[in-house]
Amino acid sequence: MRAVPVVVTLASLVLAAACGNSPSGPSGGQNTPTMTISSTGMSPAQVTVAPGGRVLFVNNDTRGHDMEWDPHPDHQGPCTLAGVNPPGFLTPGQSRETGNLVNVQSCGFHDHDNPPPGGTRWTGTILVR
Repeated sequence: MRAVPVVVTLASLVLAAACGNSPSGPSGGQNTPTMTISSTGMSPAQVTVAPGGRVLFVNNDTRGHDMEWDPHPDHQGPCTLAGVNPPGFLTPGQSRETGNLVNVQSCGFHDHDNPPPGGTRWTGTILVR
């Protein structure tokens, strides 16, 4: 009779370990485009995502970049008004995703600390289509 409780307990532990404790990938199997920041600018300068997608920003430069939505300096464009979080300040080597881009629109961005027209190499566009 003792073997039954041990087997039930062991089965419960195995089931609990297999459920819900691991992170899940992007919803719907979508790929997350990556925009890389370097001393020479953004690569690529434009990406396209499906509604609901996100974009990963990676700072490979030796200095920080504060990536904010257009227009400069108030950042009150369509992505801000739609409630999408920008990548924000990224230190060298840091990466961060945008919030979910749910509306079909264009989201321009720039480095707030080096804005256009002088800082045009750190600008770009996310097309949500």
